[in-house]
Amino acid sequence: MTDTATSDIRDPLPAVLPLFPLKGVLLLPGGQLPLHIFEDRYKSMINDALQGDRMIGMIQYRDDNGGLYDIGCAGKIQAFEETDDGRFYVTLGGVSRFRVSEELPLEKGYRRAKADWASYMRDTNLANCLDLDRNRLNALLGDYFSQQEMSCDWNAVTQASDQKLITCLSMICPFDAGEKQALLEADSCHTRAEIFMTMLEMAVKNCHGSACH
Repeated sequence: MTDTATSDIRDPLPAVLPLFPLKGVLLLPGGQLPLHIFEDRYKSMINDALQGDRMIGMIQYRDDNGGLYDIGCAGKIQAFEETDDGRFYVTLGGVSRFRVSEELPLEKGYRRAKADWASYMRDTNLANCLDLDRNRLNALLGDYFSQQEMSCDWNAVTQASDQKLITCLSMICPFDAGEKQALLEADSCHTRAEIFMTMLEMAVKNCHGSACH
């Protein structure tokens, strides 16, 4: 079964979110995140979300004991495919960051939390608010992708808006969990872009002249 959501991504933000903790996985407002759902508890979570507002809270583990960061990003299920054996392939569209104000009892094995949206109301009204130095960025990306043995669609890079480009690159580049969290928590798109460029510069510098794979 395949379905595409038709509900408005600007619908009211829910007071309670189901949480999908994944270390090293980043969703940002305006971004798109594909997910493969196969654990029973998260299949239940997706089924429940599909019967409600389609909202899922993506959040990272802070430690190896199940502790979570305070801030995550909510995504709305934009499309999904259910396989014959009950697994889901889901695409989340990033809506807004949130702060966990209180974690609630488990629901069918998955975690839930009360979400505080107050600090992130601008996330739902994104604009292209950047003015990137594309020459600097392209040079860094060329070195970084080469070192990481990653391919790049340079035509897509050229055509993307500054906002969309930084969002997409922040999500797909293989930074560690702490670096991903810093990108998520950046207080503005300008700050996120500067953090991202600095991370690229540090990675390129650290790998220069050495084996990085």
